[in-house]
Amino acid sequence: MKVLCFGVGQAGGNVLDALIQYEQRTDGDFLIDAVAYNTASADLRGLQHVPESNRILFGADEVSGHGVGADNELAAELAERDSRQLLRGTDGTPTSQADAFMIFAGLGGGTGSGAAPVLAKHLKRIYDQPVYGVGILPAADEGGLYSRNAARSLKTFVDVTDHVFAFDNGAWADSGEDVAQAHDSMNETLVRRLGILLASGEVSDSGTVAESVVDSSEIINTLRGGGISTIGYAASELPDDGDDSGGFSIKGLLGKQSSSVDELDSINRITTQTRKAVLGRLTLPCDVDSAARGLVIVSGPSEWLNRKAIERSRTWVEEQTQSMEVRGGDYPVPESNHIGVLVLLGDVARSDRIKEIQSTAVDAQRNSESTHKATEQVVDERLDTLF
Repeated sequence: MKVLCFGVGQAGGNVLDALIQYEQRTDGDFLIDAVAYNTASADLRGLQHVPESNRILFGADEVSGHGVGADNELAAELAERDSRQLLRGTDGTPTSQADAFMIFAGLGGGTGSGAAPVLAKHLKRIYDQPVYGVGILPAADEGGLYSRNAARSLKTFVDVTDHVFAFDNGAWADSGEDVAQAHDSMNETLVRRLGILLASGEVSDSGTVAESVVDSSEIINTLRGGGISTIGYAASELPDDGDDSGGFSIKGLLGKQSSSVDELDSINRITTQTRKAVLGRLTLPCDVDSAARGLVIVSGPSEWLNRKAIERSRTWVEEQTQSMEVRGGDYPVPESNHIGVLVLLGDVARSDRIKEIQSTAVDAQRNSESTHKATEQVVDERLDTLF
């Protein structure tokens, strides 16, 4: 699936940077182009893989390149005022080659949470391709302000895009881990899953094509109708040469390589990894049975991609989601020594994490209003003593 990607704000730009690096490292070919936007010039300079010509500073007249802090309302105002400047990021880019646009943003801070929905709105106004958001949710310990920003921005992001991929920092942060290292690790987790999703269906350099192709239309249909999605992934390391004998085999003794794969082993590996992908850590924790649609992608050496196992996995995901709209296919990776299963669950209706963010946001808003009222009362009392 070919995509034109945009990173808005510090978190969005960093994830975009990591996605470019992932594509280069895996010899992928799914990025049409990548553009980063920010109100902070230092954040743009910190990017390593986004071309310098594609790093766009906006709102400089108001904030002089120093960012907006956590003020997402100011960021939205600046993005709206400079919308023509933002859209210039598509100049010279073959937008007609893109199957979709994808916007990355951290939803707890200022620039990303405020400006990303504005960019999405204007892209949808001009282009026919679907516009997808990738929204990064703050961890609970990042504070009420970030949760309030995220709750407000997520709703707006969902309203103005065709779908939002959600990634919850709180579900992936390990206690005691260095903040910078944690963000790098979480970014790698996110881009690996998105990279597999986007790369599936594309013809590799080796010319290997999937038997059951997962092309862009399958992804688009899984995401149609809007809402929020989550992604699960699990992988199993394969034995050398498809041989589980622990190193000794008659074929090995005779100098021959085993080219056969045990069908039962293949089925067990694929179905087991499918269960781990769905029941393990998702990018957004949710009630799996609340997903309206699903997509199962099995990756690995072509000889291990058993059709019967893929169909069983697809049927199992249908049972878990209680949805009849679950698609499935394979993604051959000839040089891989793993069987991997990626499961995309679209239009998730129930997530305790989303409820928690919304609840924190409501509490923070009430506290803010209470503080404001208390301040007004103190001021009134002081004025009464003066007059």
